[in-house]
Amino acid sequence: MMASINEPSQSIEVIAEADILVIGSGPAGLAAAVSAAREGVSVILVERYGCFGGVISQVGVESIAWYRHEGTTDVEGIGIEFEQRAKALGGTRKEPQSLSEALDAEMFKYMADQLVGEAGLNPLLHCLVVAPILEGNTIRGVITESKMGRKALLAKIVIDASGDADVAYRSGAPCIKTPIDEMLGVTVMFSCSGIHKARFLDYVRQHPTTYADWGNKWDVETSGKEDQLFSPYLDEPFERARKDGLIPQNIKSLGGTWSSITDAGEATSLNLVYMTGYDCTNTWDLTKAEMEGRRQAILAIQALRAYLPGFEDAKLRNFGMTLGTRDSRKIVGEYNLTGHDVRNQARFDDSIGIFPEFLDGYGLLILPTTGRYFQVPYRILLPQHVENLLVAGRSVAGDKISHTATRNMMCCTVTGQGAGVAAAVAVKTGTTPRLVRMESVQKALAGQNVRLSH
Repeated sequence: MMASINEPSQSIEVIAEADILVIGSGPAGLAAAVSAAREGVSVILVERYGCFGGVISQVGVESIAWYRHEGTTDVEGIGIEFEQRAKALGGTRKEPQSLSEALDAEMFKYMADQLVGEAGLNPLLHCLVVAPILEGNTIRGVITESKMGRKALLAKIVIDASGDADVAYRSGAPCIKTPIDEMLGVTVMFSCSGIHKARFLDYVRQHPTTYADWGNKWDVETSGKEDQLFSPYLDEPFERARKDGLIPQNIKSLGGTWSSITDAGEATSLNLVYMTGYDCTNTWDLTKAEMEGRRQAILAIQALRAYLPGFEDAKLRNFGMTLGTRDSRKIVGEYNLTGHDVRNQARFDDSIGIFPEFLDGYGLLILPTTGRYFQVPYRILLPQHVENLLVAGRSVAGDKISHTATRNMMCCTVTGQGAGVAAAVAVKTGTTPRLVRMESVQKALAGQNVRLSH
């Protein structure tokens, strides 16, 4: 039995109040905060690290829309604005496998600062949310820890964009969590310098890879139409390294994709480390995964130097500043999105946006090349049993297969913008997120260029 102590009671200073409080600033949280502020309400955006952007700027995943091909019926709204604003700042490169932009993770930090400043919201970096403030089953704010100590933030409505439903879970909202032996893997992203770009791209042209090649390493079900599309996939160097003893035989999952190569010879977003068996809500597991991921990344660089033309002089440029995670808690919502919904173009009266038929995970890879899409229902943002709380991002309500769609960054901007606008409308009309009029929410979303249907 673990020992325990009693924490002394204390008076906690309230350091800020707002109409809406957003926890987490990844694609969902940033979208929620900016969209809410644009509706004319006061917003506090809390982030535990020193920059906004989440998986983009902190993990280093730069391909926000790598699913986009000819024939894709894509989202609109603030997610596309992220991409276009970054491009206007010179902070993108062409993504190699799609009709999208690869975001420069470092420039995205600055672009996010601009969005936050222009929206007039109240940002708070370096601040960790540790507990909800509840009156009965109604959330009134959160307790935080930071260099300033233990402080409180109050709001009329709270949006949990933590990625792991941290606030919802601690508020007593029903949640589900994928068993650890079924959880999607975690990744340490990294970048390299010293790449001979022309030599590498010549090798890619001579040895083209497709999505069908993913099946060499993982059991992947496609719809068939993906199999001949180009994928920036790397596997052969790691197979050769394993055969020659450069990589231990028990590390079988090294391999994956590259994003783009700069003219300066930098491979900026290498997604080559995939590790399973780690619980993203367990700090001990996160610690082990960070350390093991860095070890495997160094092994990957050694293999690339030895066996991949153009990478002979590759050096580590940087690791992502934190681990990339794909799967953990999800709320049980007023509606729980299903695999049938995302694979069969579901339509909903409470649509807050659309997302193309793009599924990635749990052995599925389906790319949206034929115009198919589903509507995203507002009710998946509403946790059960807790009032004045919305959830946005990958922890919205749904089953495992729907998660392969909703976890993706651009879909997170859809749920984030939906949450932010709905919260703002609720505040302005003097009601709650659960009772807000959907007609008013949808009108406001349309005013922010959100695509609610085709």
